[in-house]
Amino acid sequence: MVIKKTKSLCPECLRVVDAEVFEDQEKIMIKKTCPEHGEFENTYWQSSEAYRYAADYDYVGDGISNPRTTVEGECPQNCGLCAEHESQTILGLIDVTNRCNLRCPICFANAAVSKSLYEPSYEEIRQMLRNLRANQPVPTPAVQYAGGEPTVRKDIVELVKLAREEGFSHTQIATNGIKLAKDPELAQKLKDASLNTVYLQFDGVTEEPYIKARNRNLLPTKLEAIENCRKADLGIVLVPTLVKGINDDQVGDIIQFAIDNLDIIRGVNFQPVSFAGRTPADEVEEQRITIPRFQELVEEQTDGQIGRDDFYPASSVIPITDFVEAIEGEDQVSFTCHPHCGAATYIFIDHDEIIPITEFVDVDRFFNLLSRSSDDIKDGGIVGKARVISRATMELPKTIDRNKKPDSLDITGILTKVFKERSYSALGDFHHKTLLISCMHFMDPWNFDQDRVRRCVIHYAVPDGRIIPFCSMNAIYRSEIEKKFGKPLKE
Repeated sequence: MVIKKTKSLCPECLRVVDAEVFEDQEKIMIKKTCPEHGEFENTYWQSSEAYRYAADYDYVGDGISNPRTTVEGECPQNCGLCAEHESQTILGLIDVTNRCNLRCPICFANAAVSKSLYEPSYEEIRQMLRNLRANQPVPTPAVQYAGGEPTVRKDIVELVKLAREEGFSHTQIATNGIKLAKDPELAQKLKDASLNTVYLQFDGVTEEPYIKARNRNLLPTKLEAIENCRKADLGIVLVPTLVKGINDDQVGDIIQFAIDNLDIIRGVNFQPVSFAGRTPADEVEEQRITIPRFQELVEEQTDGQIGRDDFYPASSVIPITDFVEAIEGEDQVSFTCHPHCGAATYIFIDHDEIIPITEFVDVDRFFNLLSRSSDDIKDGGIVGKARVISRATMELPKTIDRNKKPDSLDITGILTKVFKERSYSALGDFHHKTLLISCMHFMDPWNFDQDRVRRCVIHYAVPDGRIIPFCSMNAIYRSEIEKKFGKPLKE
């Protein structure tokens, strides 16, 4: 059964081609035909039931009002945020180098492969930061320095300071942790420079996944980096690249490791591997993991303590954004990403027991309360706002089962402060007592869907002024950008 028509890419030549997404044997597939390279059929989502569930949280955004890229050809040709893009930039990415102190077989970005050195100057990075902050109606709030390996730059601490100077409220670096392990002072320097989060590549709790995916046993290095971050009180998000047959049997162990180190680890963001380059079609299908399969792995490997139904699409939080907009009277960045881009849940630990937030919060009822309140505030004016907030505060406890909530968590108190006092700092208490478990499934040429890339909320800033959606950048434009703005690599 055909679900929709869209555009995709030929995995061989990256030509934009017509595609259809369809249901087959309780899975969602994508099929397209290139006039030169023939037909391709690949898995889009591994559960049609989960696909339909996520689709219920579909919120279309307005994009940005000042796109810097003109519409030329068929999306994603001439890609950048253009008038056809339907979401804002939640997280801006800047590749500060493509140098790396590793050579990982599964990496999509390194100088050894591109044969060129791409390393923007301090002033070029400043301009890219400013370009992200210039988005209207809402400046990009968060930035991540990526690469390559950003810590190989000698000025990485100064770049973190620069992001804060340019107005970013949240700055993080994506790192393999080698420098953080070798230089005990680096974590403290980054913390002092206002780095918020270390986005730490972390593929497993034994040496085998590292040997297979990174060509060396990096586990001791990861543990050392975590200890150095702990000493500096620098929060960590673990980022496992999930590959079938390499570490898909360690999903539960990785979550347990995060729980055991909850004092410093804020979340785990699993990222199923995306296939770049000329990967044979049969290998793609053998190794593909989509979000529904990830959720099944979590349920199986946590003995059902975290169920597949505990996860919500990233776009589900839009009612929170709308509510904040209504009470503040100002535009906020909106998670209008495609509902099939990512999923997440929060878990709490109470006397060594894992308690997902869905165990004690009626999430859908909570979202409905926020949506109804937002609509009422918009219709009721200033006097109406106070009345609506008061009513919502009274209704809030009805969304929470006090008998099942963790003893240490005053969830009602936290949310009441947010409602009545607009004390968003109260949410900090919430985040420090929880673990965010998420999965972002980035696209590759095999499963590329034009609808998804138009809704992307994670964007690369590049030196020519473009702001390019994540999946377009890595599927199509990375080599072009590195060649245009890089230098030939000396052997």
